Amino acid sequence: MILEHALLQVTPGREQEYEESVRQALPVISSAPNCFGVEIRRQEENPSTYLLLIRWSSIEAHMAFRETDLFTKWREMTHHFYVEMPRVTHFHEPLGD
Repeated sequence: MILEHALLQVTPGREQEYEESVRQALPVISSAPNCFGVEIRRQEENPSTYLLLIRWSSIEAHMAFRETDLFTKWREMTHHFYVEMPRVTHFHEPLGD
């Protein structure tokens, strides 16, 4: 299992509009093959920053998603709110138990 991580910088003043759009967009990612959960959290210190976490079966599954109509739909619903394109990274399973 891989955890996708992205910090999303939303245009200040558009947070509420973004949150309404992203609530409708989350099921798009959730329905993707090999996706095992997605969440977005708003940062306390900077309310224009959001953390996106998605659990994929593999990096390859995430990359395959990016070539689908589902990704196009997700991008159309969310990306116009971003100040800059998010930097996406991937993390392995937790260490320890």
